[in-house]
Amino acid sequence: MRDRILSIAIYGLSTGIGMIAFLYPFLTLSASGETHGGMMGQAHTGDAPLMLSVLVGLCFVVLLLEVQGQAVNAKFVALLGILVSINSALRFMEVAVPGPGGISPIFFLIALTGYVYGGRLGFLMGALTLLVSALITGTIGPWLPYQMFTAGWMGMSAPFCRSLVRLLHGEGRWIELAVLAVFGALWGLVYGAIMNVWFWPFAVGPSEQYWEPGIGLVETLRRYAAFYMTTSFIWDAMRAAGNVLLTLAFGSATLHTLRRFQRRFVFTRVSSPLYKDERLPGVPDAPRAEARAG
Repeated sequence: MRDRILSIAIYGLSTGIGMIAFLYPFLTLSASGETHGGMMGQAHTGDAPLMLSVLVGLCFVVLLLEVQGQAVNAKFVALLGILVSINSALRFMEVAVPGPGGISPIFFLIALTGYVYGGRLGFLMGALTLLVSALITGTIGPWLPYQMFTAGWMGMSAPFCRSLVRLLHGEGRWIELAVLAVFGALWGLVYGAIMNVWFWPFAVGPSEQYWEPGIGLVETLRRYAAFYMTTSFIWDAMRAAGNVLLTLAFGSATLHTLRRFQRRFVFTRVSSPLYKDERLPGVPDAPRAEARAG
């Protein structure tokens, strides 16, 4: 029950704070009636440090709660640190030798970590990977907390694939990999679509593709769809294809490794019957020393 309540609280906080961070410019600019012309370079420069602090604080709260639980949770936290380090090194390689389009090696490991270990560690894996890799590669900017939120949501939503695998009676490894590959493809597109929102209210351009204060929700969605298809779809489609290829190529071995550590860390303590004066079936009673009189 405690774990369920904790998970719901984390999901709610991260989703609520993230949605406010992404959407509040639409509300504030609409309320003030100000135009956004010339503000592209200043998008979120004032609030990004606050969002980053809130998000990092949320991650540390989750880590502290994990460590103060059972000893096995501390082992998972240590494993999380190793996985974040590996993913950060992969992103360093991506920055040093960029691939075509939005292809990145970090997303498939975020998805598989959340799929095997659950939404809490999946969220931490996504958010901390982007934070640590940004410190390593020097790609820190007002976009960073929004990248952390979005990657965290990817890891947090990965456990939903388990239900689909069970629904498809996925006893075979290929069904599992196919579900995860589709998940990676979808998030390859969704990640880019969400990330565009952090700067789109401040961008300027053709009126049919950019937002203006006062337009309705339907018109906003129509303009954003036109903007996304024109500027980002091909880039994100290549990211989606990269996620699929990496999942199919390395997913089986990665799942095996992650589950191996899971089996080693998860165990159930049982009381020994010898210490409870209980008898195992078919085992004779142990001889007892009895005090004899004179």
